[in-house]
Amino acid sequence: MKAIWNDKIIAESDNTIVIENNHYFPPGSIKSEFFKPSETHTSCAWKGQASYYTIEVDGLENKDAAWYYPEVSELAKSIKGYIAFWRGVQITE
Repeated sequence: MKAIWNDKIIAESDNTIVIENNHYFPPGSIKSEFFKPSETHTSCAWKGQASYYTIEVDGLENKDAAWYYPEVSELAKSIKGYIAFWRGVQITE
């Protein structure tokens, strides 16, 4: 699977985990030069507290377009640290 934004591949993996129709990419599969930590956090009742990244490609920012769970509940342990996308990031094979 590939995560693409602004015509750049920002993550690529054959080992994503799909939960609630979102592909979660392993931490080592992202191209870290495109990711900036965000101060945004949200809570999921069954996964835990999400942290976010802003994606920056060729001078354009996509605020909080990637999220991950640095700590997770027992139910979500398979996606600890994995990254998922929204806000216009395309997921393709």
